[in-house]
Amino acid sequence: MHRTQVQLTESQIRALKELAATQNKSMAELIRHAVDMLLRNATAIDREERKRRAIAAAGRFRSSTPDLSTEHDRYLSEAYTDESVR
Repeated sequence: MHRTQVQLTESQIRALKELAATQNKSMAELIRHAVDMLLRNATAIDREERKRRAIAAAGRFRSSTPDLSTEHDRYLSEAYTDESVR
């Protein structure tokens, strides 16, 4: 690990200390977690790009499931349920 210095406002320090005490974690651990979340979200595809990609993909694929257009919600729910069990 590398040591670094950051400047925080008094209110940020106060809130961070309270949160650390509440969660029984160090301030450094909370800051590392926040940086991880920031980096993960910075690389995520934004909503408009996801929408654009979904629209571009619509109609490009075929399925051997004859009722897919009317039962897509059920199939999607089943797929997410199966995935969460793994």
